[in-house]
Amino acid sequence: MGLSLLVLALIAVAAVLPSQWVASKENQRLGLEQGTPFARTPASAQPVDERIVFGDLGDLAEQYPPDGDVFFVTVTEPAQSVLSWFAGRDEPAIQFLTSEEKFGVQTPQQRRRFALESMRSSEQVAQFVALERVGFDVSLAEGDVLIQDMVCLEPSEDGSECVTWSPSDDVLDPGDRILEVDGEAIDGVEDLSRLLAGLQPGDVVTMRVDRPEDGELEVEVELTASPDEPDRTIVGFFPFDTRRVELPFELDIDTGSIGGPSAGLAFTLTLIDELTPGELTGGRNVAVTGTIELDGTVGAIGGLRQKASAVAQTGVDVFIVPAAQGEADIEAARLAGGDDLTIITVATLEEALEALEELGGDPIPPPTP
Repeated sequence: MGLSLLVLALIAVAAVLPSQWVASKENQRLGLEQGTPFARTPASAQPVDERIVFGDLGDLAEQYPPDGDVFFVTVTEPAQSVLSWFAGRDEPAIQFLTSEEKFGVQTPQQRRRFALESMRSSEQVAQFVALERVGFDVSLAEGDVLIQDMVCLEPSEDGSECVTWSPSDDVLDPGDRILEVDGEAIDGVEDLSRLLAGLQPGDVVTMRVDRPEDGELEVEVELTASPDEPDRTIVGFFPFDTRRVELPFELDIDTGSIGGPSAGLAFTLTLIDELTPGELTGGRNVAVTGTIELDGTVGAIGGLRQKASAVAQTGVDVFIVPAAQGEADIEAARLAGGDDLTIITVATLEEALEALEELGGDPIPPPTP
């Protein structure tokens, strides 16, 4: 009886003690061993078409609700206890994380703005690519100038960190929205390029920016030369692609709590299926992950092995993933997904359409030149 009580007490203690007490990994950026209080785990696979709402299509288009669904996939990164670490330490679909791996080095406000902007950009690109692919006349309008990251002028020898950042890093932060340059309003990246014309590295401009945690600020920014094009003067940051797609009809994708751009390819394929006759998936359910670029390129995403496990648990048996993940990541996903999950790699939208056709889906006519 006493031993049983002791075991129960130990289990109760292990369920509340954080996993970092017993688990750690090396932070390669800092060269330090750090605890892993979090884990990336499978979340869910959900149909995309339930999140798409069309307005009045009029005579412009016709909607074709599909029988089969394209599923997008999510992961979660909850805090872990000693008990959950012990139970999941050998599971291929569980990846323990340091605080930096979960949160990065950004502030909470920056993380929220980045997640929302990445999701918004993914939604916009998906709409543009899908409608253009089925023959609609669509265009992109300039958006705000929002800083995604600062430019590194000199990386370390192994490329693991930045030795010298652009001078603007002293006064600008990722997440800042550029409002004015020398008193002139900025309506897009083209405006910024126009105002920089004729200026030289070392020149200083006054910028008004909107910073998530501080509101509007006025800063003095020293310009620099592009590390790739020494004759070109730059502010020294990489912007988000905030352009907005101009559609011929009203269309809304409910992104809900989806964070990041990994559902881009799934959005694109679902829109194509909804706007073309026949069954793109052949009437079957297919899970899809991967970013989508304006040229149709499919990009890598995070948490592939966890997503493969989530797909398998949902009962979907086909998972289309980016070829850009690399062989090691894809093999880890195959292990986590199990023998009943077929994983197909694609590098472009056209490859994804071809893969669906090989699975029994109806072909989509080639784009009009």
